[in-house]
Amino acid sequence: MSRSACRWKSERQAKKGVVRAKCDIVVDVRIEAAGDGGVQIQELDIKRCRWIAKACQRAGITYLYVSSSRVFSGRLDRPYTEEDEADSEEVVGGLLTQAEEVVAQTCERHLILRLGPVFSYEGANLITQMLGALRQGDSLILDNNLRGSPVAAADGARVLLALLDQLSTGIEPWGIYHYGSADTATYFEFAEALLASASQFFEFSSSAVQLERESAGLMTLNRSLDCNKIRNTFAIRQVTWRSAIGDLVKHYYDQQQTGEAAHG
Repeated sequence: MSRSACRWKSERQAKKGVVRAKCDIVVDVRIEAAGDGGVQIQELDIKRCRWIAKACQRAGITYLYVSSSRVFSGRLDRPYTEEDEADSEEVVGGLLTQAEEVVAQTCERHLILRLGPVFSYEGANLITQMLGALRQGDSLILDNNLRGSPVAAADGARVLLALLDQLSTGIEPWGIYHYGSADTATYFEFAEALLASASQFFEFSSSAVQLERESAGLMTLNRSLDCNKIRNTFAIRQVTWRSAIGDLVKHYYDQQQTGEAAHG
């Protein structure tokens, strides 16, 4: 279902949506997609999680809810495990944590998957925001203090499919799991890798990506994820985000060229 089709105003509407789907597992990516895309998450989104969870609980359906590493403050100097407290003081992080709690408390057969920041060549995310600004001739001035585990959308889909495949065998591994790429990056490091690939297709000035000077005084934060649990339970291995950059930049470039030709 599209995000617009899930903007239910009542529990009855949400229940109807779940029942009509006649599914064994509900995969809910609404809130993670909104958070990564810069869309404001609201209290109503949390209510919708409760409505879906209740419908799943009544029907004996598994609820696979996709969350984010943004539930963490980033103050730990090691990768976060599933046992670590969700301690984000940001509004988005707090709402993501509330949604997780609602899912866990309302539906017995729940699996919560926390991902690092998801990126793709379309939609609102790290790649399209950065490349959009660079194509318009803007400079990206980025800090180097927040380290995370970015995830290519196709890699995230691979992980979800692996989970669904194994859940269909009847195992009951309920709880929280983490998945992030095999190598971490700050926004500045990610943008540098992006620029190296994009320079094959676009012309940029040598100062297109700059390090934020004030970042030297900022506290070093780390939202990287420990992925041992998902590997040990589901045999899902991490891959590097860097391997996806080249193809994604090419897809983005082709899409922009097609759009310009259509408008030309």
